[in-house]
Amino acid sequence: MFEAVADPVRRDLLRRLVDGPARVVDLAAAHDISRPAISRHLRVLTEAGLTTADDRGRERHYRLLPAGLEPVRRLLDELAADDGAASTDARAAQGSAPRPRFTEGHLDGLDLEVRRTGADRRHGRPTARRTTAAATTTTEETA
Repeated sequence: MFEAVADPVRRDLLRRLVDGPARVVDLAAAHDISRPAISRHLRVLTEAGLTTADDRGRERHYRLLPAGLEPVRRLLDELAADDGAASTDARAAQGSAPRPRFTEGHLDGLDLEVRRTGADRRHGRPTARRTTAAATTTTEETA
């Protein structure tokens, strides 16, 4: 599911679906990519449990499934809790709003890493460091 929200186009589709169900053609109108590409993005979101589709005649209407975002929300809440109560209290005392912990740039970085890891896997390159309780090995050592 994190892979699904890592892509900026898919995040934009989710934002548009917050306002209610939409047809593929309407969602595609706001992007410089083809309708089939939008459909592929929507399929990824649906497979991740973030959207659902209803067929109405020849049209497919997508809608957001907010419960699907709960794992992301929980993770971000956990990480934001580590921001430190003192700094939050200091900002509140000064009358300033708390700064967002995560920005669009953070999610774009996640998208880049997901794509890089996928490319590495397709080309048979090692992708990650694995840690176990007994020993730490890298995929390079095991290859």
